Amino acid sequence: MMKGVSFALVFLFCLLYRTEGNVPGCTGNYGKVAEVQTTGAGPRTAKAEGLKSGGVQASAIIAEKDLRNMNKYKPKILAVSKKSGIEAAVIAGIISRETHAGTALRNGWGDRGNGFGLMQVDKRYHKLTGTWDSEAHITQGTQILCSMINGIAKKFPRWTKAQQLKGGVSAYNAGIRNVQTYEGMDRGTTGDDYANDVTARAQFYKKHGY
Repeated sequence: MMKGVSFALVFLFCLLYRTEGNVPGCTGNYGKVAEVQTTGAGPRTAKAEGLKSGGVQASAIIAEKDLRNMNKYKPKILAVSKKSGIEAAVIAGIISRETHAGTALRNGWGDRGNGFGLMQVDKRYHKLTGTWDSEAHITQGTQILCSMINGIAKKFPRWTKAQQLKGGVSAYNAGIRNVQTYEGMDRGTTGDDYANDVTARAQFYKKHGY
């Protein structure tokens, strides 16, 4: 240890430069998905997946189907999670919802050729980074998610961290402007259930090592 530098100062330095939060735009100060209240997949999403009804259990069933393929990207997801402060389970939940862990893509593309990669970054609004299944791509998608959560936190400062996290997930799909109330945040999202479905899938992945 350098002379004249106290242990307290070294400890403070380590806190300021910890691994979490070093993805640009990500503060590392986000809610826990286990604390998010969610109703899970809506009826339209459930029907599209061949299920008779929606709910948290429906989201878990869908997430479990994607688990084997998701595990292929687990090291990259965990690495981005560590750098950003966004739980790996949340990243996995988005990847499951957007692309079924890559299995719904065609040569890395979805959404009629506009959505790129596992997290479906829209080429019309973002300069794409990395290959479709790379850590660089997952980092970019997570950066976008961070910006959405940060925007929701600014718009709704009285919401809890868990509520802001869920609102950010909704905004990842339909934008910050679309989120008007906590209860109605999914109106206007794909299937009118995006945040509820993603967070329910994320809660499943949280129980499976993410």
